[in-house]
Amino acid sequence: MRINESELILNPDGSIYHLNLKPENISDTLLFVGDQDRVEKITKHFDTIEFSTQKREFITQTGTYKGKRISVLSTGIGPDNIDIVINELDALVNIDFKTRTIKDTLKSLDIIRIGTSGSLQSDIPVDSFLIGTHGLDLNGMLHFYQLGSLGNPDIEHAFIKHTQWSSNKAKPIVINNSKKLERVFESALTYKGITGTTGGFYGPQGRVLRLAIQDSELNNKMNNFIYNEHRISNLEMETATIYGLSKLLGHNALSLNAIIANRANGTFSQNPTKTVESLILYTLDKLVE
Repeated sequence: MRINESELILNPDGSIYHLNLKPENISDTLLFVGDQDRVEKITKHFDTIEFSTQKREFITQTGTYKGKRISVLSTGIGPDNIDIVINELDALVNIDFKTRTIKDTLKSLDIIRIGTSGSLQSDIPVDSFLIGTHGLDLNGMLHFYQLGSLGNPDIEHAFIKHTQWSSNKAKPIVINNSKKLERVFESALTYKGITGTTGGFYGPQGRVLRLAIQDSELNNKMNNFIYNEHRISNLEMETATIYGLSKLLGHNALSLNAIIANRANGTFSQNPTKTVESLILYTLDKLVE
């Protein structure tokens, strides 16, 4: 079935609307960063850069690192931006732009997020690296899609009961990462846990400035939540949406976070720039091992 111009929007040069990319511009291995400035902090390590573009907050550079072709893309902050990025990347590899039809043979991308986050657990220290074994979707964006069997109902039900989750909020979803990618990046240097994904930085993550929040104890409840060996390790704003859309579309996704704050201890990294740089080099080297 042909996809209408109003649904799949292309720029005059044939690139996809928001990302300003054509299919040949990206690798099958993509590194996501939220911060625009972090793109070049990664690609400065590349041997070559073959392509670069920017539209709004979306910067993409594609090149090679030790012979491996990699694309680095800034997503901006939040699940709404991830919705744009994942859908448009999938369109680049799985929709024929000339016929506006879905291809007969679909391609899977490897998507690795290099992010920063604050730990909820006192034993996950500042300046460590964290692998999100699952994304805990707390923002509700994924509910606009047909989810099928996506999620882990047992963990979700336990979380809802433990936190006395308000029925006025979207139902939480717990989504697995790509175990294939987890095996690539795990090591003695990495911690693991469920990464909570909110739709905001202040109230949704329990921060209070001038506005009171619906559940002032929610962070403590999340700190104390355990289901079998699973616990909630950190909060940020992208991972669960990346995991959910990737699963639904058939891509592999993993979220790596540099822990620059510890919410349980009230501490913050003395040199967050160095910690992020260390995670960048760790990620690149793991990709080419």
